[in-house]
Amino acid sequence: MTSVIWIVVAVLGTFTVGYMGYSRYLSRFVDLDDSRETPAHKYEDGQEYVPAKKPVLLGHHFSSIAGGAPIVGPITAGAIWGWVPALLWVAIGNPLMGAVHDFISLSSSIRHEGRSIGYIVGQYVGERGKDLLLWFAFLTIILVVAVFALVVGIVFNAYPQVTTASFVYILLALAFGVYLYQLNGPFIPGTILFVAGVFAGVWLGIQYPVALFELAGDASHPAGTFVLFSGTGSWVPGAAALGGNTAAWIPIIMVYGAVASALPVWVLLQPRDYLSSFLLYAGVGGGVIAIIVGTILGTSAQPLVIDSSIGAFEGFWGVEAAGLYPLFPLLFITIACGTISGFHSLVSSGTTSKQLNKESDARLIGYGGMLGEGLLAALALSTLAIAGVTSGGGIGRALPNFADGGGIILTSLGIPETLGAVFMALVLVSFLLTSTDTAVRLGRYMMEEIVGMDDGMTVSGLSPNLGSIARGRYTNPLFQIGIGYLLVISGEWATLWALFGGANQLLAALALLTATVWLANWDESKQLISTGVPMAVMVAITVLGLTWLAIYQNLYTNLIGGGAETVGAQISSATQMILAFVLIGLALSLVKIGLGNIRSVRGGGDAPAAEPSDD
Repeated sequence: MTSVIWIVVAVLGTFTVGYMGYSRYLSRFVDLDDSRETPAHKYEDGQEYVPAKKPVLLGHHFSSIAGGAPIVGPITAGAIWGWVPALLWVAIGNPLMGAVHDFISLSSSIRHEGRSIGYIVGQYVGERGKDLLLWFAFLTIILVVAVFALVVGIVFNAYPQVTTASFVYILLALAFGVYLYQLNGPFIPGTILFVAGVFAGVWLGIQYPVALFELAGDASHPAGTFVLFSGTGSWVPGAAALGGNTAAWIPIIMVYGAVASALPVWVLLQPRDYLSSFLLYAGVGGGVIAIIVGTILGTSAQPLVIDSSIGAFEGFWGVEAAGLYPLFPLLFITIACGTISGFHSLVSSGTTSKQLNKESDARLIGYGGMLGEGLLAALALSTLAIAGVTSGGGIGRALPNFADGGGIILTSLGIPETLGAVFMALVLVSFLLTSTDTAVRLGRYMMEEIVGMDDGMTVSGLSPNLGSIARGRYTNPLFQIGIGYLLVISGEWATLWALFGGANQLLAALALLTATVWLANWDESKQLISTGVPMAVMVAITVLGLTWLAIYQNLYTNLIGGGAETVGAQISSATQMILAFVLIGLALSLVKIGLGNIRSVRGGGDAPAAEPSDD
């Protein structure tokens, strides 16, 4: 039997080389200089531009980019194609592609007044290129909100203990924001007190689990669960595919994301992400240490070896139960976060760049933060390998395996399996919640740049002006969660995740294109290989993947072949198909414009070179 420690060893080896060597080179390459004033200081407004201490900002960035995707993606891919292909994509792709993508996105944004990648590319290729990228990003954000809300609902349903723990964690974050920014409480004592409260919330969740509805059939919630409404919730939209309890949580989660996105960053975003980072550190660090300790000392409840239900390689088409899913290109879009993710470029150039205290912090937060997410992906793959896939459970059943396998792993440190499983489920949910409302906030930023930010326009969205409504703090989130909800209620989990992954990876390619355009215009001596090669690879992979999903999975299988049996499923499939083609068209148009600019600049054309600090 193969020990899971080799999964961790492989990732730690490649990541160490990447951070010690490649990130140091990239820092010199983009000329990080602490003598420059960052946008957080230059435009400090107490709302969006707020300088943050390095650990606080690392907590926000780490939690926002991690979300649930580096957990869900590797688990899903490992269950379909085997653990070896999933491991190789994470271990090799992360330091060479994903970490470069995050670091360059952050670096380019701080040189452009904390603006988004859409604004940056517009500086060099014009308004049309800017609008294409911003619309692409906005549509991708809607998929992020839809997928993450769905996964939170699934986990809340499987672990009602986590529901209580999550509400405690959010309330503590609100209190911590007031303590830190309004009462000016001491930082370290406050950290100790509130982090302890978050961990105490795990115990409270075990004692008082909460669910909205009873489970249908023979399934039941854990003993002592407080069920708020009678019945199984069969009347809730999407209940037929997802179950009433899961389907009922999804709109609640989306509304939470909309409300949280409208609050100033100091109220919830910064304190919550900082507190959740300790869950990540404890979950990832504790899990890795537990694997090492359990393997060497044999202290785990069961041997930490790869379960027989998880093959090293399941073949090009994957396991039969998953359907027709070719490894190329779908593996590379199923594992997005954990290896490379376009959503990270929106976080890096959307919220993180507006809070960066000094330029040198970008190396740890940008490059190092992505390596940390890759380690989380490796841990997620390890939990799947240990717990295995429940027979007949399908990919949806693989999600709670992070908690099940994590609980087993943590027994190596003397933690009871039940307590460890709930804690790992909270780790998953806390990052999903942070990414959900960060995504809605970023969607608002995208629309602000599309519509424009004239001084006379209100930011609330409550005026009758159409542009104000479209990008308003209170009104824009309603568009995002409304469309996202329509995509979710079909219950087409596997297809929706793949579509999200394809759009996300194609956005990563466009972010790398933006970086390449910036570097080409900055200095003709700058090499373009570090960003250009990953960009070309991701464009090829994702265009093929989205085309396959649109034509085969949605048009042929779901609509023509009758795979989508309900009206909701048919609407969702049609929406996904149209969205896939729109995303491909937007991306290819932008690639053409961007490459034309690069050829013009590097070929001695008329396009002017621009300094890296140009606005």
